[in-house]
Amino acid sequence: MTSVNSRVVDPVRVLVLGSGQMGCGIARLVLDKPGLELAGLFAKRSERAGMNVGRAIGLERDLDLGIHTDLTTAIDEAEPHVAVQATCSRLSAASVEIAALLRRSIHVVSIAEEMAYPAHRSPALADELHALATAHGVGVVGTGINPGFVLDLLVIALSGVCSEIRSIAAERVNDLCPYGPTVLASQGVGLDREAFVRGLDDGSVVGHYGFPESIHMIADTLGWDIEHIDEQRTPIITTVRRVTPWLTVEPGMVAGCLHQAVAYRRGEPVIKLLHPQQIHPKLDGVDTGDRIEISGTPDVRLAGSPEIPGGQATCALAVNMIPRLLNAAPGLHTAAGLPVPAALLGDARQQIRQRLALHRHD
Repeated sequence: MTSVNSRVVDPVRVLVLGSGQMGCGIARLVLDKPGLELAGLFAKRSERAGMNVGRAIGLERDLDLGIHTDLTTAIDEAEPHVAVQATCSRLSAASVEIAALLRRSIHVVSIAEEMAYPAHRSPALADELHALATAHGVGVVGTGINPGFVLDLLVIALSGVCSEIRSIAAERVNDLCPYGPTVLASQGVGLDREAFVRGLDDGSVVGHYGFPESIHMIADTLGWDIEHIDEQRTPIITTVRRVTPWLTVEPGMVAGCLHQAVAYRRGEPVIKLLHPQQIHPKLDGVDTGDRIEISGTPDVRLAGSPEIPGGQATCALAVNMIPRLLNAAPGLHTAAGLPVPAALLGDARQQIRQRLALHRHD
């Protein structure tokens, strides 16, 4: 057993789970933040085993760390205070890794989309994670650009100036280029129209992960009971050639997915979320951006273009959430239930005030 006292003299040791675009970006950011120490990197891909972490995350130098593909070994070697999970999107997959970390008394920040509001997808699993985290004296939270910020947390924050709300509409038009092949495949990028439809049927094309999570985060915070949610996914067909490091999309092929969700309360649509995602949207004359409109007293409008960059923002949110989580009570949290994360511009240790008792495996 070791402890980190309220002065937090030693750096906060961070284990990153995931060696894709997001995992590597998070690892690089941890290295740049005073008060945080990159303690290890776990990868799910077996071919990554033993690779030097520095080269793997895109640095031009080696680090005194190797990638582990066995989670138990990664934990034993890293002895982390907190882990940032960036390996998957689904709650069912994320919960296995999260539970293993919680059992070792390690705080967890997850960017798995369905972890943004897990009580919607599986109340029983959410209760299990909460109980496990509480029993081991640590916290767990899901975050990210979306879900986790633009189409939910920011909406909730803006609702604070309203005395009454009739409906909410929010849209995020973004560029998928910062993401890796797994995300692109989930959007159907590179398919033809017929293959896109088949992908919707067999589950290989999912569009945006997280609309129900965002809707229920908003609705539960506002005290609304949602009766049902209608979702639609349609292919975005390119008229021009678009090239990414992972694939080339020719005219007539799918460049992305237009996904929308409408939530109903008392028979009326009260929350509408729209999320067209594609690679290089500007090549087809589409400007990216984020827009929120609240119809209420008063009406609220907020819009910005271009989009908040999704890849950079998700990495930053994951790292900036660390002090908020370490200062929170043990248990399962949501982004709406913790203080809004602020940029770590100073020493992260100065933002961690509460006493942390963290079990260690000797």
